[in-house]
Amino acid sequence: MTTGRDSRQVAPHASGDDATAAELATLVAVGQFEPIARTRLEPAIWDYVAGGSGDEHTLNGNLRAWQQVELSPRSLVDVSDLDTSLEFLGLTLSHPIVVAPTARHAAYHPDGEHATIAGAARAEALYVQSSLGSTALQTIGAAADIANAPWLFQLYVQRDRGFTQELVAAAVAAGAKALVLTFDTPCLGARDRDQRNQFGAIDGFSYPILANSTLIDEPAPPHRRVFNPLLAPDVTWDDLDWLIDISPIPVITKGHLRPDEAVRAAVAGVGAVIVSNHGGRNLDTVPATAAALPRIVDAIGGTVPVLVDGGIRRGTDIAKALCLGATAVLVGRPAIWGLAVGGAAGVTQVLEILRTELEMSMALLGAPTLADLEPGLLNG
Repeated sequence: MTTGRDSRQVAPHASGDDATAAELATLVAVGQFEPIARTRLEPAIWDYVAGGSGDEHTLNGNLRAWQQVELSPRSLVDVSDLDTSLEFLGLTLSHPIVVAPTARHAAYHPDGEHATIAGAARAEALYVQSSLGSTALQTIGAAADIANAPWLFQLYVQRDRGFTQELVAAAVAAGAKALVLTFDTPCLGARDRDQRNQFGAIDGFSYPILANSTLIDEPAPPHRRVFNPLLAPDVTWDDLDWLIDISPIPVITKGHLRPDEAVRAAVAGVGAVIVSNHGGRNLDTVPATAAALPRIVDAIGGTVPVLVDGGIRRGTDIAKALCLGATAVLVGRPAIWGLAVGGAAGVTQVLEILRTELEMSMALLGAPTLADLEPGLLNG
């Protein structure tokens, strides 16, 4: 199967040179990258990165929900030897911070996914490649091999199931260690910012991984468009069963907010589930992921790992997620901010800041290992 040419073109929306090492050294918190990234990207690109759906209640709620969870530290614990390592689907990871699948990295930096993979590898972070990336799958695999870094492939089931099966085979051949099925997106949400900017209609970017997918023209005017040509609106539980059956690598389901559906996915045979509301970009006013996480953890009962994304900005957020039962967290926008500001070095620094803050949180909580991060360290 061919998955399109590598579109490693210089992005027309990325501007300025990468921040120097001295400039990066002045950035000590993930949030400091955000305003700088905004100045480096064209307004329409920034709106795509920063925006959510509807009135952006869920987008903002993700952040507030982590802030509202309070910690209750234990004292007089020997925390001189901190261990953030874990086992996940046969992989030994140095820490529980995963780079979430996000689209079109060439829009944020000329080196696109090449820089993100390199930066994630230096930070010892597991990387998830988006179906909507700006780099061909074979090239992703080669870049990951050079970096000696494991990676996962995020999959949108396409209208053409035959093409989808070819895509799975190509991802496996390229070296992906698992598939991440995003199932919460039969169509896009009401992304007002993108509609105002006519984003996607005029920017000229392509999606090499989906280059051979069957696309459906949408004749309706922008304000009446519901479905997206890159997304299949007819994906069902039968497709999950089919995907698990044809895939030689584990399948992870991403987009869980309901405990009953997470349990159903686990029973179907997935390797893990991800609690996610798509970064607040699909259906507005759904629960924040911090609120949905404990209910899903309780329902799953330890049968498969539970991961979570949405609004992770501090090491304390990661500690809270693990105390609530998550195995690992995914970060999306912060990695993009790092990419836009400093290329690979910026991605590395964002991830290393989060890891360092997690280690600080563990020490201050009296939790020398990830296993020690448990509900008893939460206030109430």
